[in-house]
Amino acid sequence: MKKEMSKGKKKVEKVMDEFKEGKLHSGSKKGPEVTNPKQAVAIALSEARKSGAYVPKKKTKNDY
Repeated sequence: MKKEMSKGKKKVEKVMDEFKEGKLHSGSKKGPEVTNPKQAVAIALSEARKSGAYVPKKKTKNDY
C-alpha cells in the first residue's frame, strides 16, 4: 500500500522539478534564474511553509 505524500513534500518536489527544468526564478518570474541547488531547496521549503505545511527547522550545532 502506497502512502500519500505530505503537503510539504509535494511542494518541494514541484519546486525542484522547476529548478531542474530551468524555470525557477528567485523573487518573481522576472527575477534572476536560480542556478544553485541549495537556493532551490530553500525556496521550496519557504513555499511549503507558506502553504501551511509543517516543515522542521534546520538543525544547527547548538540544537544537539
